[in-house]
Amino acid sequence: MLRRIPGSLSCFALLLIAGPSAARAHHAMEYALPATALEGLLSGLGHPVIGLDHFLFVAAAGVLAANFGRGWFLPLLFVAASVITAGMRYLGTDLALGEFPVAGTLVVLGAMMLAAQLPREGVVALLFIVAGTLHGHALAEAIVGAERTPLAAYLLGLAVIQSAVALAAWRGAVWAAARHPGVPLQKLAGAAAVIAGVVFSGFALAA
Repeated sequence: MLRRIPGSLSCFALLLIAGPSAARAHHAMEYALPATALEGLLSGLGHPVIGLDHFLFVAAAGVLAANFGRGWFLPLLFVAASVITAGMRYLGTDLALGEFPVAGTLVVLGAMMLAAQLPREGVVALLFIVAGTLHGHALAEAIVGAERTPLAAYLLGLAVIQSAVALAAWRGAVWAAARHPGVPLQKLAGAAAVIAGVVFSGFALAA
């Protein structure tokens, strides 16, 4: 256990370093609006990965979903909600939420994963839909003002990359549970989500 402490501190330090950039913007195009379908697609593929808070949530969501029989469907609710909300914000629905609610979803997700009793599937589904709405609103910042063709490509990129990350995490967690049942993968992912959420919440409040 003691040998693992430096590694944990390194991960925490990495969050502190990456936090400001992740909280500031999810812009794969250096803050420029995508002007073509290719730019829109690349921007959509890049933002959920560049934004560490988004990436961690999607990956942790896949791990939590592995506890349910057809859990692969649960994180796709998050993806659908995020894409729909991003499109709605493009059309003018701006709630001016900022990044704090996004960080908060990480804390809530992590707390669920660390809880002694697994939440019901319906509760998890509701969390993913609400979280997808909040994340999608933030991710739409990079596309508001662009033409419709880059917008469509951007939304496609969001759907593809988030689905890929979530399903990969879900499949990896299912495999790990079958092959290495003694590894507390869910607890580790939950702890990482809570720590990241607290860190990003601090940066959001300080911004």
